[in-house]
Amino acid sequence: MQWTIPNILTVLRVLAAPAIALIFLVFERPLADWVALVLFVGAALTDYVDGWIARAWDQGSAFGKMLDPIADKAMVIIALSALFALRGLDWTFVIPTTIILLREVLVSGLREFLGNVKLDVTQIAKWKTTVQMFAIAVLLGAGALGSTLFDGLGLLLLWIAALLTLLSGLDYFRKALPHLEGR
Repeated sequence: MQWTIPNILTVLRVLAAPAIALIFLVFERPLADWVALVLFVGAALTDYVDGWIARAWDQGSAFGKMLDPIADKAMVIIALSALFALRGLDWTFVIPTTIILLREVLVSGLREFLGNVKLDVTQIAKWKTTVQMFAIAVLLGAGALGSTLFDGLGLLLLWIAALLTLLSGLDYFRKALPHLEGR
């Protein structure tokens, strides 16, 4: 593996994921919310930047293609888990979060089961990730600002993300169906 700028940014994003949750153990709120928000937004931006650099400078790699979606999933899963712990069992948060987490596990399992069968990332999956990142950032911002308006906006975005997550998961299963029938 080459240590290209995109690969370094992706590895940093993987490392940022658990740090987002650990911040709430180190700092009191709302400082923890602010630090987590800055770290999350910075890490989310590297997702765009590393892809842009990889394409513009022809630095794409198999390692980056493998690790990039893992980094995205780690950020989303860990940030949602931290927010889950902070928010408790609020159904308006639990239902879309459960949909998102379940889809991530099922699609990852599907990809592993299919082995060498390549399921390309779809446009709806890219939108799903973008809306998930925005929703989490807004929810972290709501905690930082103590804003019920931001909280409501974050929950709305989370529900939209859950819908996109569900649609993209169904799309992956539809595309995988011909490969599953032969097994």
